[in-house]
Amino acid sequence: MAKLNQIIAVEKGIKSEAMRDLTDAHQMLQKPALLSGISRTYRPKDEEGEQLPPESTKVQVKAEEIIRTTVGVLTKLFDVTATKDWSNGLAKADVVDGTVLLTQVPVSYLLFLEKQLTDMHTFVKKLPTLDASETWTFDNSTDSWATEPMQTSKTKKIPRNHVKAEATEHHPAQVEVYYEDVVVGYWRTVKFSGALPASRVNELLERVEKLQQAVKFAREEANSLEVADQKIGDKVFQYLFA
Repeated sequence: MAKLNQIIAVEKGIKSEAMRDLTDAHQMLQKPALLSGISRTYRPKDEEGEQLPPESTKVQVKAEEIIRTTVGVLTKLFDVTATKDWSNGLAKADVVDGTVLLTQVPVSYLLFLEKQLTDMHTFVKKLPTLDASETWTFDNSTDSWATEPMQTSKTKKIPRNHVKAEATEHHPAQVEVYYEDVVVGYWRTVKFSGALPASRVNELLERVEKLQQAVKFAREEANSLEVADQKIGDKVFQYLFA
């Protein structure tokens, strides 16, 4: 069983690492190119038409995966801070949201939790959402959201002759060349995205805000060893991201 001074010694390093990882995750999610993918295949209009290779870009970043990674890093921070604060013997209060979510939480940890939930609110609010102008369905084969296939035409300019004046005994025909756009094939396009539905982000925001309120109420009620390990992070993030 660790001592309080040992927990205090490692807490600062764990917090720095967690905040760095959270910042990296936030920055990655603000890069639309990493969240987007596409698949295009080409079919010529007829057998003699030009053959073009398919084009594709894979989704490199998926918001749900970033959430899972971030939760893992922050759970470690939440647990080591809880272990320190539980040992202080300060006044405690339950965090209640209809039912008791966290039992007898020290006031120092409630203050920490308030700060973390403010950062978590910012993180969730900036989660990327799917383009509302598209219709999206989840594609299990790519583990990302996909649009319905859309077909577009590929055209080619074909020269045509327009006879302005027929040939006569004394003059050759007057011919004008013009170009006509003729369909030679079709692109089939599917867009992919690692962003989230707006309803999912709104749901997560509501959970964060409800927990923020519950923590504030608990802090108001709270007054103010040898360290027993506390496992708080799992409970918090199961509530937020279940």
